Amino acid sequence: MTEIPGFQKFMLPLLKFVSDKKEHSTNEALEYIALEFNLTEEQQNEWLPSGNQKVFSNRVFWAKSYLKMAGLIENTKRAHFKITERGLLTLNENPEEINIKYLKKFPDFLELSEGWRNSSTNNDKEEEIQTPQTPEELLENSYQDIRKSLAQEILSKIKLCSPFFFEKLVVELLVKMGYGGSRTDAGKAIGKSGDEGIDGIIKEDKLGLDIIYIQAKRWESVVGRPEIQKFVGALAGQGAKKGIFITTSRFTIDARDYIPRNETKIVLIDGEHLANLLIDNDLGVSKQVVYEIKKIDLDFFEEE
Repeated sequence: MTEIPGFQKFMLPLLKFVSDKKEHSTNEALEYIALEFNLTEEQQNEWLPSGNQKVFSNRVFWAKSYLKMAGLIENTKRAHFKITERGLLTLNENPEEINIKYLKKFPDFLELSEGWRNSSTNNDKEEEIQTPQTPEELLENSYQDIRKSLAQEILSKIKLCSPFFFEKLVVELLVKMGYGGSRTDAGKAIGKSGDEGIDGIIKEDKLGLDIIYIQAKRWESVVGRPEIQKFVGALAGQGAKKGIFITTSRFTIDARDYIPRNETKIVLIDGEHLANLLIDNDLGVSKQVVYEIKKIDLDFFEEE
């Protein structure tokens, strides 16, 4: 499947779309651009890493935003816009492409973008001009890179810790996630059963209506299907129906594909997943910097 074009590729087609001088909605623009670039439904519904917005609509939004900054289009009412006289004059010049470099010929664009993109200089790198990613995408991808690096660092630390610390870490995490009742209850429950193939038990909820059996392996080697089958067998021996297998390494494909024939439900958590759960639950990490991404509240500006 081809990639979704960069937001700068949408600028000229978007301007041509409103060249009829009529008012158009953002949804109409999305449909037009999708047809113009033969985008599949799957491409149109691809989400940003945060899951807050779709990649395609985000890129069209930013293309529209840049055209507006340059004075080539103008908003008419909520989610509607049309071309300006400057936009028509621009189309009459028959540009091969409209991108950030092209828009810098307009003083309005330079003034509005100065500072956050150093638009007043002529030392722009080609990759910056042709980048397919919007500012939000760049921020989100940078965040994901930082998160992956942090997860790897966490996992390395866990592997250096003692088995006792690892057991304590698992307890702390499960309590943070809402299992085990209090830390005292969880601490008494885990690591006390002594049954083969089971490292501990913990309450599924604060009232203890059900019990989850746990196996936690601080391993370097890959966990295969036989280990999972042993765990399922141990659960069956206890008459248990639910289990969590946690490892600092990873599972083979066969291990992940294994589905018990009985009603037993097991969850497999590998090292990467474990590290991400720690990050999500603020365990073993601390906040360094917080950036708030805000958007305009259109309802606030609606006049009665």
